[in-house]
Amino acid sequence: MADRGPTECWLTDMDGVLVHEGVAVPGAGEFLRLLRETERRFLVLTNNSIYTPRDLHARLQRSGLDVPADNIYTSALATAQFLDTQRPNGTAFVIGEAGLTTALHEIGYVLTDTDPDYVVLGETRTYSFSSITQAIRLIDNGARFIATNPDPIGPSNEGSLPATGSVAALITKATRVEPYFVGKPNPLMMRSALNTVQGHSETTAMIGDRMDTDVIAGIEAGLETILVLTGVTAKAEVERFPYRPSRVIASIADLIDEVRP
Repeated sequence: MADRGPTECWLTDMDGVLVHEGVAVPGAGEFLRLLRETERRFLVLTNNSIYTPRDLHARLQRSGLDVPADNIYTSALATAQFLDTQRPNGTAFVIGEAGLTTALHEIGYVLTDTDPDYVVLGETRTYSFSSITQAIRLIDNGARFIATNPDPIGPSNEGSLPATGSVAALITKATRVEPYFVGKPNPLMMRSALNTVQGHSETTAMIGDRMDTDVIAGIEAGLETILVLTGVTAKAEVERFPYRPSRVIASIADLIDEVRP
């Protein structure tokens, strides 16, 4: 990889990097504290569209991690920003929870089931067959199909749950219309995050635990990519991919010295 300047901005995934099954990863708290104390630009990224940044701030705080809501960026926010650039003050039929509906309300969107511009699919723990049926009919009638992220499953205390990608596949099967996925691995989310934090790709690093979302999105956005081994991708799996991260490290604790003043 070409020589890069010192890292001035940090983007980091949440699950698998900062927390694992609701427990803070060792070193994550110190890393975040140093970012705040040294006034580094940073964002915590997540494909989870269920929660608002304020909700996630509270959830991380319960894990012992202090991340201001302004430093949390979700696929719901990225989706809202994308729609605001495509069709300002539009209308949408939404399947999702507060993280998504709040983000759309804040950009001036009207949520409706009457001839909407878009069907917007996000994550929810209570997917409704009637809502999915309504989405299919609206898409058949010409609504454009957007989804917050392609993740097929999500975690729960009882095991895996179907997530946005799985439900999107169901709708696509019924309508023959593919959605536009905004969240990772789409580099659009990375570029939106960079714009939000006023960062530059040449001096920004992306920390993630998945080769197929975090690393590929970071590469395509021109960022330094750092894979940590505290989440989904194991070290032995890295060589199976046709692309490589800039670095592979054990955990976020290995980056603490890089953000010390």
